[in-house]
Amino acid sequence: MGKATALSIAKMGAELTIVCRDRTRGESARRDISRESGSASVSLMVADLLLLKEVRRTASEFRGSNGRLDVLINNAGSNFPGYVETEDGLERTMALNYFAPFLLTNLLLDILEGSAHSRVVNVSSSAHYSGRLDLDDINGGGRMGMGGLGAYGRSKLALVFFTYELARRLQGKGVTANCLHPGAVRTHIWAHAGVFRPLSMLASQFMMSPEEGARTQVYLATSSEVEGVTGKYFEKCKPKKSSEASYDEASAGRL
Repeated sequence: MGKATALSIAKMGAELTIVCRDRTRGESARRDISRESGSASVSLMVADLLLLKEVRRTASEFRGSNGRLDVLINNAGSNFPGYVETEDGLERTMALNYFAPFLLTNLLLDILEGSAHSRVVNVSSSAHYSGRLDLDDINGGGRMGMGGLGAYGRSKLALVFFTYELARRLQGKGVTANCLHPGAVRTHIWAHAGVFRPLSMLASQFMMSPEEGARTQVYLATSSEVEGVTGKYFEKCKPKKSSEASYDEASAGRL
């Protein structure tokens, strides 16, 4: 979906920076986007956003070569089977899906504020409806269900929390923050569904394409219809009520 999103925005004439964890595949994606869009303004940064040091390096390198940031789309994410911690001591699904966008966004906030009217777009998931977040045990402690799909729902709920809290804190600063469910999209994430992998891979053949799945995040990043709209959860380019838990302002602030 990231590539499809980047291509759509490049076709609109935007100057883009894409972040990929593999240089060879990233450079291939950059060339494809540039060729298909006719844009010479597509650059690549290589980083494994699973690691906080890489998130910090990404922010630092971006700041070193860019004076403004009109739109930040936090698209990277995955669903890892089982419970494994990163070198930062974070459960890896939570590390990539929540802590990476949280840290990257905060490290770039001053540039976003200086580029008003700018936008933050967080790619969440309908899986957040089943998410359960224990703020006293953010990693889940390796308990059953805290890796795999349980961790995925938890991470996506955290991302909705973050979006709403960020929107509240940025009121009046010229930066909007919204999140979205892209739909059930045919991507490689289904290869990480653990014991559900065979069924998920089969079901994915009937899901929407990455291009279709990218529509809502492209809409939130570029449409004049959502200029000034903030603190919302979207699906199919329309605002939608997120889970009851996601509106707990005290928990969002604490997170």
